[in-house]
Amino acid sequence: MRNHTRITLFILRGLTDDPWIKVLIFIFLFFTYIFTIIGNLIIITLTLMDVQLKTPMYFFLRNFSFLEVAFTTAYIPRYLYSLSAGDNAITYNACFAQIFFVILLGATEFFVLVIMSYDRYVAICKPLHYTTIMNNKVCNQLLLGSWMAGLMIILPPFSLGLQMEFCDSNVIDHFGCEAFPLIKIACSDIKFIEKMVILSAVLTLIVTSFLVVLSYAHIIRTVLRFPSAQQRKKAFSTCSSHIIVVSITYGGCIFIYIKPSAKEGVALNKVVSVLITSVAPVMNPLIYALRNKQVIQAFKNLAKKIHFLSKQ
Repeated sequence: MRNHTRITLFILRGLTDDPWIKVLIFIFLFFTYIFTIIGNLIIITLTLMDVQLKTPMYFFLRNFSFLEVAFTTAYIPRYLYSLSAGDNAITYNACFAQIFFVILLGATEFFVLVIMSYDRYVAICKPLHYTTIMNNKVCNQLLLGSWMAGLMIILPPFSLGLQMEFCDSNVIDHFGCEAFPLIKIACSDIKFIEKMVILSAVLTLIVTSFLVVLSYAHIIRTVLRFPSAQQRKKAFSTCSSHIIVVSITYGGCIFIYIKPSAKEGVALNKVVSVLITSVAPVMNPLIYALRNKQVIQAFKNLAKKIHFLSKQ
């Protein structure tokens, strides 16, 4: 923290001032957070314990579930505390730490989604070479590359953000610390940093979405060449869960950066942020579990083992 920074405490305005709506929001976020933790931990446990799920696809799914848990934990518990205790204050260091981890985890998720689409591309388009191409070493390198890419995305704008001065207002018009609401209350020159934030966000969305679309373009072209309708159906079913998750993740982020307009845009962006940080993480394990027979079977096997052990 720089010596000339006058404000060391921020106030989060939240979503609403209505006490009854706050209660409803608390209940909603509390249960979605609990279900997110439980659902994603089940996915992580199943992919670690079940032998049939020891494949690259489930390795990346396990890491994606971990990112979902970490991402929603970086946001929701702090806001639940704010709603229950009525304490809307957050320190300078805590605010910037939240921004750092939210953007790092969010950007890493995008790159993991790219890897998951590449995994499906190799599985469908190059099935004979799948085990050779997607070996343990390559999978670990791809995962590490995702984290490094997320880190490289956030470091330039974040380092500039640490140099911002706050002197006139300390009220952030959001339920958590976010880049744009924070930039708006800075009293230093913010034009360059605002462009950096937009460039980093748009570049991440464009690059990762292009790679996902490219993978699925090759997948669709390959699948349409399959002679059997049953083969085509099976191939598309292995990708359907991933496509749904990609659509949810990209849809919300694109909406935020398109920005409808001024006050309405701020209100809508806050609502979409709530959905991204609470609803999307709880839906993703459900999407993968309900649309995947192997995951369902692994869950049944685990439930039988627990039931058997409880009887002993």
